[in-house]
Amino acid sequence: MQTTIERRLICPRCGKKGKRVSALTLHSLLKDEHRDAVADAQCACSESEGGCKPVTQDTGWRFCESAECDVVYFAEETGTTFTKSQLKVAVGVKERVGDRPLCYCFGHSVASIKQELATTGRSDALEDIRRKMEDPGCTCEITNPSGACCLGSVAKGIKTATQELGITEPQARLPRPSPSSGSSSEKVAKIGTLVSAIVASSCCWLPLVLLAVGVSGAGVASTLEAYRPAFIVITFAFLGAAFYFTYRPSHAGGPVSRVDGGDGDDCCAGQPREFEGCCAPGGKRRFGVMALNKVMLWVVTVLVVAFLFFPKYVGLLMGTGNGSAVTAKMQRAMIRVEGMTCEGCAGHVEKAIRSVPGVLAVQVDFPRGQAVVGIEARGSVPREEILAALEKAGYGGAFVEPTK
Repeated sequence: MQTTIERRLICPRCGKKGKRVSALTLHSLLKDEHRDAVADAQCACSESEGGCKPVTQDTGWRFCESAECDVVYFAEETGTTFTKSQLKVAVGVKERVGDRPLCYCFGHSVASIKQELATTGRSDALEDIRRKMEDPGCTCEITNPSGACCLGSVAKGIKTATQELGITEPQARLPRPSPSSGSSSEKVAKIGTLVSAIVASSCCWLPLVLLAVGVSGAGVASTLEAYRPAFIVITFAFLGAAFYFTYRPSHAGGPVSRVDGGDGDDCCAGQPREFEGCCAPGGKRRFGVMALNKVMLWVVTVLVVAFLFFPKYVGLLMGTGNGSAVTAKMQRAMIRVEGMTCEGCAGHVEKAIRSVPGVLAVQVDFPRGQAVVGIEARGSVPREEILAALEKAGYGGAFVEPTK
């Protein structure tokens, strides 16, 4: 036995479950002599971001899309009904022959789709609707008898048209998916940006990592330094691609925003799965995804800048120049150091020389590739020990006469 609530949702003529419909839809599409029985309402199409949204709250009215009866609207409480003959427009989804309009905003019907398929072998109806939903925009709530997005009906109409024409493999053009945070090209661009930036700065950090595990990294540093400009160019190419994929103009439509209306219906009810990308997106959800996408891009950009400029500030992190200065009271010796590629190398050279017994102070000049060593005034310079420490650290060196 049906409950009272269930009876309110069932079409009194055919027994099929009806979908919620706005009172504004009835007031807009019923003939003048019938619409006074329906309270007026405000249109929500133009006020909502991302196109028309399904009705999610009780309005007191239901739409019957069954082609088996002529009832179009019925009241949940009073049982009042309105039939096809009482509307200003034909209800295409309730017809089995004829023109059968499907998109009331932009003029697509089963007949027009059949003509398109017969002429070109494919239908661009979905693509055309998605494009026009963005500009000039749709007015489904006051033009479509269902009061909802027509894309689901158009998708089914394409199937109907192909079946009536006897086409076994329809070539309906699927709408292009809108860019999202999950697009593979965007992910590749962001990951490529980070990886190339890390590689571009590897001439500085990789030798330090190798030395930390006891492997000389001087040769590696020199090799990577030669390729650093190329990797910098690649980094900015990937970064430019990432900005393009994130900020490029989006097409109308995108991921389906399925809003349950409480009775299992949504804006594209009955739409085949292969067309699920054609529905208008939910405004707030789309905005949230795009905002997150942009935040992620700027985080990647900051990381890229940090990696690319790593050779410039790594010396500060390692404490280059923080030791005791070489003074005039000390005996000084100058070393030409080979293998330094950045300030990080200068800091490592300084620590290597300072570890030699008898060395009081070290000053490393990375741009000139020189190091000045200070020892006790009456002591002797431990040349062999210093050169051995440099070689162990992965650098070459030779003592030279200091310039005066």
